[in-house]
Amino acid sequence: MAALTLLPLAQAEVYFQPAFLPIPEATALFSELTATVAWRQDSIQLFGKQVPQPRLTAWYGDEHAAYSYSGLYLRPQPWTEPLQRLRRQVEDATGQAFNSVLLNLYRTGQDSMGWHADDEPELGPNPVIASVSLGATRRMRFRPRLSLLPDAAPFGLDLPAGSLLLMQGATQHTWQHAIPKTARAVGPRLNLTFRSVQGKL
Repeated sequence: MAALTLLPLAQAEVYFQPAFLPIPEATALFSELTATVAWRQDSIQLFGKQVPQPRLTAWYGDEHAAYSYSGLYLRPQPWTEPLQRLRRQVEDATGQAFNSVLLNLYRTGQDSMGWHADDEPELGPNPVIASVSLGATRRMRFRPRLSLLPDAAPFGLDLPAGSLLLMQGATQHTWQHAIPKTARAVGPRLNLTFRSVQGKL
């Protein structure tokens, strides 16, 4: 298995492995998870309004690993065998421990994730996020927080099926990231972001 490669983002630790899972394994896992995960479409607080998230989501993890963001409070569903298996693979590859996973299903190119940082207090002072992509390739964009990195340029990265992205260190404090909409005809994409929730909400 190829090693994770450090990406050229200033004052950040972002690592990438484009072929973390073999394509047959990634394809089978995509089919299994899209069919068996308990998907939901929550509404979030955005500019003072409740709006439906432009994607489907699910939250799984250890019993205590409750999580909140954008006005949502999520209690984890118990780990399934496929998610436990993938968690072990991700932990082996990254040397990190994770107690929860947020799944996002982008059904078409019009499903998206807006600009944000994963910097909620329950993720600790320097959050560690490991992200596995399945299904169609989508482009992830990074933009620097200009007050901290006035000379840094935005950065884009295609995330193919079976890829692994690891964000740690100061990344969530110095950069934001997004999965923008695309007008291209693109199939569904499933993204799993493994996290370690600290303490109890």
